[in-house]
Amino acid sequence: MIRAWVAAALFAAAFTAVAQIAERPPFALLGDVPYSEANANLLDSMIDEINAEKPAFVVHLGDITGRDCSNAWLEARQKQFARFAAPFVLVVGDNEWTDCHITGHDPMERLAKVRALFHSGTVRLPAFARQWDRYPEHVRWIHSGALFVGLNVPGSNNNLGRTKAMDAEHAARMKAVFEWLDEAVAIVRASNEIESMIVMMQANPNFEERIRLSVASDGYAGLREKLAAISNALGKPLAVAHGDSHIYKFDKPSKSAPGLWRVEVDGWPWMGWVKARTTPVPAKPVAAERRLHN
Repeated sequence: MIRAWVAAALFAAAFTAVAQIAERPPFALLGDVPYSEANANLLDSMIDEINAEKPAFVVHLGDITGRDCSNAWLEARQKQFARFAAPFVLVVGDNEWTDCHITGHDPMERLAKVRALFHSGTVRLPAFARQWDRYPEHVRWIHSGALFVGLNVPGSNNNLGRTKAMDAEHAARMKAVFEWLDEAVAIVRASNEIESMIVMMQANPNFEERIRLSVASDGYAGLREKLAAISNALGKPLAVAHGDSHIYKFDKPSKSAPGLWRVEVDGWPWMGWVKARTTPVPAKPVAAERRLHN
């Protein structure tokens, strides 16, 4: 009898949790697209698909170009992303600034252009804020019991190891990244209404450490350590959403932070996005559903 009662109670709790998740408004994640004109044309129909799902907001996790760093390409993407019906946020990726040196552009000048196009105003989201004084692309807002935190952490080793000037840029930016994360942690800890924290960036930070680099040459070593410390001490769930590797993942990738969840979006040549929701379940703060478009 007791076992039957416990089983019934567990089933009821699970049913309630599923119902609570389903009632929460979804949000959309995509990244590493478009890389070409053909890709951009396909993206239009994917935007229509996302709009039909009526997400609370849309986050592009960076890399909005393959190798075209021109004003014309970036301005065309601004117009294209304006077709999203929901509030839109761009997380900056390497292809739109750090890697633009490959085609003869100044990375810092390209970052300034991206900021002017995508990070010069507010977004209609609850408690929306930017790190206005230095890095306006660092953002945060609250949605369905979670604090969302966007960071400028790009691929290509986080802009470390190419030139001395870019190494200095990396160091200054990561100092601001850690400060923004510290502010976010303080907000989460101070609020009984915030259940979890979701960090968003473009780079795959090599959670599994499959690529072995010295700490001095690894552009993500400090960030992995920071995220692990937050996850292990926050007392509330932490999830990280990123792009960069172009293959969907929804897993727990870090041995040093066993409670940390990761969502990676599909990217070129695949067309896809993730329909996600926050959850009230501490062990799994995000529910993610992969949507392939092509």
